[in-house]
Amino acid sequence: MKKIQFVLLALPIVFACNNGGKDSVEKADSANEAKSDTGSTYNDTTNKMSTGGTIAVDQSTADFMVKVADVGMTEVKLGSVAQDKATNKRIKDFGEMMTRDHSKAGDELKSLARRKNVTLPDSIGSDHRKRIDNMEKKNGKDFDKAYIDMMVDGHQSTVNDFEKTSNNTKDPDVKAWVDKTLPTLRMHLDSAKAIQKAIKH
Repeated sequence: MKKIQFVLLALPIVFACNNGGKDSVEKADSANEAKSDTGSTYNDTTNKMSTGGTIAVDQSTADFMVKVADVGMTEVKLGSVAQDKATNKRIKDFGEMMTRDHSKAGDELKSLARRKNVTLPDSIGSDHRKRIDNMEKKNGKDFDKAYIDMMVDGHQSTVNDFEKTSNNTKDPDVKAWVDKTLPTLRMHLDSAKAIQKAIKH
């Protein structure tokens, strides 16, 4: 009996070591793939899983949710950095809006993911972490320009991803959240473009 207990206690340690090389985004993707591979089905009419512990959306929708969670956490962090480091008041204000709006959207996404049994990353992925580290090294007008350029490019890409998911996802709840969030993202993109244009003159 003691031997069995020891084996069971050792399993989490082995699992943790094997996952040591993955960041939180990769771990979330792996968890969702494992849940979708179990073969359980989702009933659209009752909105219930036929068995517990499996994912309630298709893999591409789960991948989208993981990506959005990672980007959202990054926007919140960069918004906070912008409030501290930006020299331009419009950029400071934009950073404050990023922190507020993306925190709200992130909370809504977490709630939606819980309902759909989708695992989201619990921290910013390594790719975005590098971008944040690079931004934190910049100062003054160099920071202002790099930040707003990143916001224009990032929001253009995010708007495209949201529009694609709105057209392609089969999950009505995800589509509703995407369609509700899109106008805010488009407003962010328009604001970022306006600030980018203003600081070039």
